Amino acid sequence: MRVPPSGSQEALNRLDHRDPLVFDTHELGRRPGSLRKVSRTLEAPADLGVADVIGVPEKSEIKLELRLESVVEGVLVTGTAEAHVTGECSRCLEPLEDDLEVDFQELYYYPESEERHRAIAGDDYDEESEDETYRLEGDLFDLQPVLRDAVVLALPLQPVCQEDCLGLCSECGARLSDDPSHHHDAADPRWAALQGLSAAPGDEGDEE
Repeated sequence: MRVPPSGSQEALNRLDHRDPLVFDTHELGRRPGSLRKVSRTLEAPADLGVADVIGVPEKSEIKLELRLESVVEGVLVTGTAEAHVTGECSRCLEPLEDDLEVDFQELYYYPESEERHRAIAGDDYDEESEDETYRLEGDLFDLQPVLRDAVVLALPLQPVCQEDCLGLCSECGARLSDDPSHHHDAADPRWAALQGLSAAPGDEGDEE
């Protein structure tokens, strides 16, 4: 979710300082080199991960360690997030869980910095690049989209319960890692018509 252009009413009212993933930079000031460290433990938002595959359970605990640094163009945010993830093995469908630690860094621009770039660039201003930038709204910034990108990129698209997971038997669905010797005898299709047939009593042939 990208921040709307500065100056719009939507941009001015969108962020809620009570949101645990919204941070206030007022105490940092705008003097380049100013530094502030923030530690926060919060509940995970919904859909933090790869849908229906693996992710951080909603409302589970996330620990954040952030370093906020004032630079000429805005506030540079460097951080680490620790969380517990759950999912399903892509081979055998067994539940799995793990601890995740991700690092991230993002520059949140001052609104006037972007306006200055736009004025200097003129017709050469790249609108697509502008859409990819994050901006401060007053003294506030929203960490959620940056955190979401970092978590999703760190998660496997095809998680496995163990590297050598053998998956499921295609015949009966049994978990092969529980019984590596598991197999089914393949019947010769040429004899399929005779399966289930047996000689009736008394048909063994006449005795001499």
